Amino acid sequence: MPESQLADNLARAAGAAPLDARDWAVIGGYMLVIMLVGCLAWWLRRRGSAGSEYFLAGRSLTWPVIGMALFSTNISSIHLVSLAQAGYDSGLARGNFEWMAAFTLMILALFFAPFYIRSGVTTLPDFLEKRYSRGLRDWLAIVSILSAVFIHLGFTLYTGAQVLKGFVSFPQSWLRVFDTETWCIVLTAVLTGVYTVVGGLLAVVLTESLQTVVLIAGAALLTWYGYAQVGGWDALQTTLASKSEYAAHLTLLRPANDPSGLPWYSIMLGYPVIGIWYWCTDQTIVQRVLGAKDEHHARIGPLFAGFIKILPVFIFVLPGTLCLALILQNQMPGLPLDERGQPDTLQTYMHIIKEWLPAGVRGIVIAALLAALMSTVSGALNSIATLFSYDLVKRWRPDVSDRRLVLIGRAVTLVAVIAAILWSPMLGHYRSVFDGINQMITYVAPPITALFVWGVFWRRVSPAGALAAAWGGTALGVACGVFEWSGGFAWLKATWGIQVPFMMVAVYLFLACSAILVGVSLLRPARLSPEAEALVWKSPLDALRGRWRGLGDFRLIAAVLLVVMIGLYWWFD
Repeated sequence: MPESQLADNLARAAGAAPLDARDWAVIGGYMLVIMLVGCLAWWLRRRGSAGSEYFLAGRSLTWPVIGMALFSTNISSIHLVSLAQAGYDSGLARGNFEWMAAFTLMILALFFAPFYIRSGVTTLPDFLEKRYSRGLRDWLAIVSILSAVFIHLGFTLYTGAQVLKGFVSFPQSWLRVFDTETWCIVLTAVLTGVYTVVGGLLAVVLTESLQTVVLIAGAALLTWYGYAQVGGWDALQTTLASKSEYAAHLTLLRPANDPSGLPWYSIMLGYPVIGIWYWCTDQTIVQRVLGAKDEHHARIGPLFAGFIKILPVFIFVLPGTLCLALILQNQMPGLPLDERGQPDTLQTYMHIIKEWLPAGVRGIVIAALLAALMSTVSGALNSIATLFSYDLVKRWRPDVSDRRLVLIGRAVTLVAVIAAILWSPMLGHYRSVFDGINQMITYVAPPITALFVWGVFWRRVSPAGALAAAWGGTALGVACGVFEWSGGFAWLKATWGIQVPFMMVAVYLFLACSAILVGVSLLRPARLSPEAEALVWKSPLDALRGRWRGLGDFRLIAAVLLVVMIGLYWWFD
């Protein structure tokens, strides 16, 4: 690319379409409403400082709130930024992470939610103690807290800062302490931490329900605009097919040699491992289900979230692909260039906002970004407080009062915010943030998935086998993470021609954990306690039994969701 074009791109990126007064009015109004709703939750629950009120919203959540909160907590700034980047780079391939989630949400609704509600657990480590032993509870509590800080919080704050720093600036005197990116991380974390610390889970789910509406509306604006400009679906297909390297952009399942690095088999085998961990066993997500008023709402909420998860492919991934098509049609300028003179695809989302939207509307989309960022941060912070308070403090101080427990939870929330702020800037290590977060998940998820899946379906899993798989899987995951961070997988590809799709790493680790679990359980068997006996399905079909509830029955809703998802995959194959 000529130097003059590089200079033009950089100049345009530096000075394009700043936010004006109308944008700031929309953003300020949104922030004010969110803070008021969060504080209202504290006022509604101030009648008591009981732990169940603060951490689980008094177990009063209904399925619409659960479904929207599950979606909103999952969708973070990572999705808005990195899925647009992925849509530009490789088309709809990474939309698999959104649509495959519907299948694991069905697993949560059918097989795990009933046990969580019937056992009355407050945290998922509590569930492992009832099924296995106290040692497993301690292990999962520690792993869950660390993953919430370093995965959920760290990546979310980092990607949000990447976009916000393109629209905001701070007085030069402030920048002597931090750069703009760090200020964006700090201020977002502090604002979200305020209503999370004050209001607990009720504040989180109320604000998440509101944020879901803002998030979908703001993202849908981008899709609507881009789709209209490109000329519809046929024009989109024709434009992409005109270049051989983009011909497969509108398909989800790719062949083994696809440059996206996500062959179909790695999705089909690898996603269930990380998906079951994320949607069925991760405290940050499942805490909304634990707060359900009864088993019916605990089942329907995840299924409702499964239907909402259809949208991200169209409102988060597709805009990046539309951006590419409009550039190919010469309807919009190319992306800003990075220091190597290549299009900086990480800037796709910000480029879309600047180029497509008028003032005022731009503020709505930035508010959607804040909604995504704040909902994930608030959900992670509340889960960290719950895990630390119930699974660690309660063990050593079983007589601690609920009031004291809530105060400890709030203090832990503040510590988690500080830790995430310090960690976030280091995530520039990854070229693609979306791939980065999923790579880290592949090292954390396999032992947890193995323990829960084998635990609820095979009664012969012993505490000794589960503990060996937990710590053995953790050691293997850490080793893989260090190997990847130091460039080991890149070295294998460059030196030996061995390419391991990162999703397949999750499969290999899951198989290793399962082998350890089964082997040690057979060598050191143990009889199930009556409490653990009630947490194992005698047959998977038992999960489908129960009173028929008509059109609102979970089995009918799950069947409809299954048919819809199969139809979507068939259509986009």
